[in-house]
Amino acid sequence: MAIGLGIGLIWRGEGDYRRGMSMSPLALRPIAATVLAALLVASPSTAQTAPAGAPANGGAASGAGIIPLPLMPIVPAAQRSCAMRTPSGLGYTVLRAGTGAKPAADATVLVNYIGYLNASGAVFDQAMRTPMPVGGLIPGFSEGLQLMARGSVVRLCVPPALGYGAQASGPIPANADLVFQIELLDFKTAAEIEELRKAAGAAPPAPGSNQP
Repeated sequence: MAIGLGIGLIWRGEGDYRRGMSMSPLALRPIAATVLAALLVASPSTAQTAPAGAPANGGAASGAGIIPLPLMPIVPAAQRSCAMRTPSGLGYTVLRAGTGAKPAADATVLVNYIGYLNASGAVFDQAMRTPMPVGGLIPGFSEGLQLMARGSVVRLCVPPALGYGAQASGPIPANADLVFQIELLDFKTAAEIEELRKAAGAAPPAPGSNQP
């Protein structure tokens, strides 16, 4: 399940930083369905409900009790700083340690994350259970993922040089310092992805398919 504005805000590649997209990276760059199936664990679908204050019959309402969506909270100043820094200038704080291997630049990860501005704490992006190619993101996000093991939660402090630089991008001003909290749920290596693709190609067609 995904929420928020979408990974167009941290995606690097063709048509950089597109807006108003679905959270699914399939809308931005093709990823084999078998890879997503291997990463995503089935979860119950969430039925849409009427906003608070909306009449049950769908009629008009004053709107006084309706909460505007998406919710974009302000993150406190204490959660906008990082304790350590890499040679590239990326700041990071390990909020929860993980175990095992860490993803390489050619891996595909499954993450929960939230992104907000360092200056104000205003949230500009958030998503849950989102698959991403590590090497296809803004440099600071990509580098930070490679510091993480499965199950870890890390706060990244991304300077403009590792984010969007002098380019304003939707709710992100030019030369903005960004902060991300990322939880690494799982990842697949490039070799594992290739094996999944081979297995999918060798699998017999499903009954009733129109394949020759």
